[in-house]
Amino acid sequence: MTAIDLARALVRCPSVTPADAGAIPLLEEALKALGFRTFRLTFGGPPDGPVENLFARLGEGAPHFAFAGHTDVVPAGDRARWSVDPFAGHVADGFLVGRGAADMKGALAAMVEAARRHVARGGGGSLSFIVTGDEEGPATFGTDRLLDWMEAHGHVPDMCLVGEPTSVRALGDCVKIGRRGSLNAWITVLGAQGHVAYPDRADNPVRRLIRILAELQARRLDSGTEWFSPSNLEVVDLEVGNPATNVIPARASARLNIRFNDCHRGADLAGWIEQVVASHAPAAEVKIRISGEAFLTSPGPLSTLVQQAIEAVTGVRPALSTSGGTSDARFIRRLCPVVEFGLPGSTMHQVDEQAALADIDLLAEIYDAVLQRVFSPPR
Repeated sequence: MTAIDLARALVRCPSVTPADAGAIPLLEEALKALGFRTFRLTFGGPPDGPVENLFARLGEGAPHFAFAGHTDVVPAGDRARWSVDPFAGHVADGFLVGRGAADMKGALAAMVEAARRHVARGGGGSLSFIVTGDEEGPATFGTDRLLDWMEAHGHVPDMCLVGEPTSVRALGDCVKIGRRGSLNAWITVLGAQGHVAYPDRADNPVRRLIRILAELQARRLDSGTEWFSPSNLEVVDLEVGNPATNVIPARASARLNIRFNDCHRGADLAGWIEQVVASHAPAAEVKIRISGEAFLTSPGPLSTLVQQAIEAVTGVRPALSTSGGTSDARFIRRLCPVVEFGLPGSTMHQVDEQAALADIDLLAEIYDAVLQRVFSPPR
């Protein structure tokens, strides 16, 4: 099965988080055929699970290099806006169109093709795959749990490449060496409902919520660092739910997100939010979830190796970046150095998500060039 064939077959699996829809078994069979030992691991339960995960390993010696990725995808959205069935694996005009084509089933297929070439050369060392079905969702029962299992069973890699769609304008122009952290906060201020004409008999929570948000947004978190842009706090939702024009509401809520660089730790930002809220509304409810800390894999042997492989195949020297949202690299970095590189991501999560067939084939060539440098480095 070629990389294109496998990519199409994976897209045909409607694996919207946390459903697997056959994607993990398909990938497992492809790796078994190459001689990998595979381990299917199911974690969790409703509502965020169960989640299917896969670890596969070829060889026992050093070095131990790992590919990592996810088979789950975001929902297709309004199917009437798609030009094709989003889960049909449709190919036309040199493109694979479908949900997950770019993010990141095309990259998974390219990884398997690179592994096939590695096996054909006689292998060496250890090559593994870390694959989850819970990256686009809460990520509760995915890579983080899988890493715990790997560590407990002696499968810690020396280095890892995650196949997220990092390329911007053309395949090979960007490699991610870190990501900002992400914090979500839900703030609910309670008041006392009453008639707007008698404000002394009520307690308007909107006033206090406005003051809380104004103070939070007034702080400049930092000015950025050598590798990270400035941290930013954004209010993403406001809710009062009051349909009446003459009623002071009993509660007002807001939701905010902070994307923070390595100047901060999530717990410190959470403490600051809680302190600001308490100073204006001591009885307010605050719920905070830190979905990932900021991390940086400092430029060094791994990023240089990947850059050299990309340049050898494409002629392009990729930029190193920490831009974008979070990824499962935030978990993997606790075990080993990790970088991210994959297809162009301009259509990911969009209607008519797509990947150029030529890019999938070229990505397989780049991943193979990475493996050759890992396992047979030039003298």
